[in-house]
Amino acid sequence: MLDLLATLETTIPSPPADAGPAQRLEQLLRDQQDLTAVEQFARTHGAPGVSPRAQQYRQLLPATPPGAGQQYAFEVDLDRCSGCKACVTSCHNLNGLDAEEAWRDVGLLLGGTSTLPVLQHVTTACHHCLEPACLAACPVNAYEKDPLTGIVKHLDDQCFGCQYCTLACPYDVPKYHSDKGIVRKCDMCSTRLTAGEAPACVQACPTQAIAIRVVSVEQVLEDAEAALFLPAAPDPQITYPTTTYKTQRVLPRNMLPADYFQVSRQHPHWPLVIMLVLTQLSVGAFACGIGLEWFIGQQSIAAVRPVQAVMALVFGLLALGSSVFHLGRPRYAYRAVLGLGHSWLSREIVVFGIFAALACAYAAAVVAPNGWLAPQRWINLLAGSVAAVGALAVLCSVMIYASVRRDLWDFSRTATRFALTSAMLGLATLWLSLAALATLRPDESHLALLTAAGPPICYSLMAVASLKLGWEALLLRHLLSRTMTSLKRSALLMVRDLANPAIARFALGGLGGLVAPALLLPQLMAATALPERQVFAVATLLLFGASLAGELLERYLFFAAVASPRMPGGIR
Repeated sequence: MLDLLATLETTIPSPPADAGPAQRLEQLLRDQQDLTAVEQFARTHGAPGVSPRAQQYRQLLPATPPGAGQQYAFEVDLDRCSGCKACVTSCHNLNGLDAEEAWRDVGLLLGGTSTLPVLQHVTTACHHCLEPACLAACPVNAYEKDPLTGIVKHLDDQCFGCQYCTLACPYDVPKYHSDKGIVRKCDMCSTRLTAGEAPACVQACPTQAIAIRVVSVEQVLEDAEAALFLPAAPDPQITYPTTTYKTQRVLPRNMLPADYFQVSRQHPHWPLVIMLVLTQLSVGAFACGIGLEWFIGQQSIAAVRPVQAVMALVFGLLALGSSVFHLGRPRYAYRAVLGLGHSWLSREIVVFGIFAALACAYAAAVVAPNGWLAPQRWINLLAGSVAAVGALAVLCSVMIYASVRRDLWDFSRTATRFALTSAMLGLATLWLSLAALATLRPDESHLALLTAAGPPICYSLMAVASLKLGWEALLLRHLLSRTMTSLKRSALLMVRDLANPAIARFALGGLGGLVAPALLLPQLMAATALPERQVFAVATLLLFGASLAGELLERYLFFAAVASPRMPGGIR
């Protein structure tokens, strides 16, 4: 405090000599606040007796560390931010980032009228939230929130590159580094703060628009309740960001990010596309097999059980194997269970592991002759367990995406999508099993099974395919919305950038789920022998192959067409 008073006395004209100490201090502080950024910079550097660097940055750091119920946070003075991106450059240089990598961004807000336009630059980085979504989502506990400072740190050595945090963070903060195979992010230059140094972005800003402050947790919660953050930014109640944006001006009500009306496709995550579709195929195949047993009797279906179980198991194991290719560092895949208490990704991995073990046991039991491995009642119990655990695993898959709070991925939409995929591909796989059995062993019992089970499978497949295609097409109704909602962004992508895969998806879905079953039904209804081989083989391959390809494209659109929330961006 004495140093501050000395500095003020040497840089600002003295108050009247007859003023008391309290009046002198009040006058000095008031005069200091009235100085422009240029005057503060000039007088600070011209003050004798104190290091210019120490004077310049002292006011940008809190005088004391956070106490109980407090934490460090960025404070951005919008009136000072000029959009020069010195903060971006300094952060890039200090942290040794690659050319295309950035932990701090500068966006732009536009508003006002044609006669009085308003332009506002906004610098953004990690908000070190009270309830970080990245921390909650991470399956390997690669994030930690410092209990004393509140800084959210990423543990690079612990990360195995699943990229789930990049989906969970509503502010697009964690950045995936493909060469290193890990995610990295801003840690508020915590080592510099510990040493009493300002973070790189704070120290580099020529207008001192960025500062480090101590904020009250209670105040952050209150501000989030009132949605006091930035225009068009993600809802602060999702994670309770601690960054404070202040201004003495009244921003126009129509202030929006410069890139607000721009839409762009997102990363498709092909390994996840394959994993999700094939796991749901496997679960659906087991469930549909049990349903067929109830419909036509266990004895009648006994011959196809081994073929169907092995086929469903193979697809399930392929799905789990493909998921490893999504990891940046797959050798650390075993760490995925560490976040079981808080991460839906960890829960999905554990439950699908149990599903795979039960499916292997069930397949072995039904393939073994005459109940050699287990009596029939245990096989039935095992079949029910496989279907139940598989359904629980698909529910975990739903929650992975529903928990990130994107409108296209909300619980009802994602659960409907995944359930219908399971049903459609489960029926297609069951039909493929029946067709393979009848083709490889064309005797009367297998023909009778085919003609008994074929029509209900085809009718069910046509019903599910119609429901799923119609339900997906409902997204396009948001094109009529007058406001640029996130669902309208997804619909715009479907008819613009993603028009070709969207058309192919509906064409393949209709071909496999509607046309192929319609071709098979007349032959199955009137068959007294195995249907004509060429037509039968083509229709069967068309039914299964087109249905599977259509669902793969549907899941590609699920990722590529989602509207990704982010902080205000610039003109692109």
